[in-house]
Parts: sequence; structure tokens; C-alpha cells
Amino acid sequence: MSKYYRGRRTKNLYKPGSDKPFKLSRSRIDLYIRCHRCFYIDRRLGLDRPPGFPFNLNNAVDTLLKTEFDHYRKDEKRHPIQEKYGLDSHPVPHEKLDEWRNNFKGVQFLYEKFNLLIFGAIDDLWINENHQYSVVDYKATAKKDRITELDQPWHAGYKRQMEIYQWLLRRNGLSVSDTGYFVYCNGKAGLLKFEDTIQFDTTLIAYKGSDDWVEKTIADIYKCLNSEKIPSASFNCDYCKYTSEMEKLIN
Repeated sequence: MSKYYRGRRTKNLYKPGSDKPFKLSRSRIDLYIRCHRCFYIDRRLGLDRPPGFPFNLNNAVDTLLKTEFDHYRKDEKRHPIQEKYGLDSHPVPHEKLDEWRNNFKGVQFLYEKFNLLIFGAIDDLWINENHQYSVVDYKATAKKDRITELDQPWHAGYKRQMEIYQWLLRRNGLSVSDTGYFVYCNGKAGLLKFEDTIQFDTTLIAYKGSDDWVEKTIADIYKCLNSEKIPSASFNCDYCKYTSEMEKLIN
């Protein structure tokens, strides 16, 4: 078995009727949207989907971007990419930014109605001249074409990610702009020489989000978690399709 896959677990499962708040991450909310069945099996029964391999190069880009933006944050000055795109925003210092960036803490809000502790880790936080905060997310990839818009099917998940962060920050008392930003770093693969250096074409993509769906989804998740019935397999879920076909072969 891969060292990245630990099999079924018995800890941190949802228990109906428990007084202890149950932690629910942004990524698990997105899992519920993609497949109710996989979500239930993970959070109630303790069997997660097999994980993908870690994106270490992407993580390195994230770290470098945070270091770079923090340099401008220290003096509350605009970053060159903000100047390039004509923004009135700059990276903003905040006493909780390090905590909000931490994958195991993140921005948190206890939804007391359902006793669910919703959380998610942001990449960056900017502020504009109207004193509104903007959520910023870093993305890294290597595509042939220049990336200037979120027009691919998987980008729907990126948009939901942004909207959940906006919702969380608002629940923490911040005035948050509907417009967030993706700093998209696209590795150039067509250069003649490598020379131990990857060059990137970095674009800034503005996205106007709406968090209207978040609370309704959390209510649906609560109902799902408290059900004793495993949801039906999602028609679009490759994991469910695979297990279904495997069962047919075995049986």
C-alpha cells in the first residue's frame, strides 16, 4: 500500500448528537458538492478517496509568492503585478494572516446552528482604497496557452474555493469585496534551455464571486451527515464508477 494512503480511519469521524464541534474544511465542502456518496463514506465511515501525489513544485511556487508579496506587505506598497493591472490594492498586514494561511487552522467560523466548525486556509489578503479586503489565491501550472480567464471545467472548483474564503472572512467581521484575484503562474515549457530555472508567465485574473450558496450547502451537508443512509453514487464521480465496475468484475 502506498505510504500516502493510510486506509480506513476511526478518528475525526462525524458522530450524530455529539456536543463537540465537528471540523469541516473547505476542501470537504467541495467534495460533498462533487459527490455526496464519497463525502459520506469519508466523514461518517472513515474511508477517504485514494489521494493524489503531492504537488511539491506548486507548493514551492506558493512559498515564493508569499515571500515576495510579504516584502511589499511590510511597507504596505503595491506589488508590481498590482501596478501592471491598474489595481488600487496592496498586500495588507493582518495580525491573523499567519494563522489564516496555516492549513491546519485557516480562517475559522463556528456555525452554531449545526455545530460545524468551517475552515479554510487562504494564500493572501489584499486591501483596496475603499478599505475592502480581497481574497487572493495562487495557482501554478504549465500550459501551452497563456491563462487569462477561468474557462475550464475544473475552474468551477477554484471559484467555489474563492467564495468559501469570502464567506469565512465575512463571518470573521471583515468587509470583503466580491472581487477576488487569482495569481496564475504558468510555466514556460518551450524554451531552448533549462539551466536549472523554470520561467513563468504570471497573469492576474479577477473573479467576482457570490457566497449565496454556501449556507444552503452547509445545511445540506448537516442533513447528509446525520443520515444513516449512504447516498447514491454520483453519476459524474469517477471513483464511484470505478468501484461499481470493480464490484461487477469481482461478483
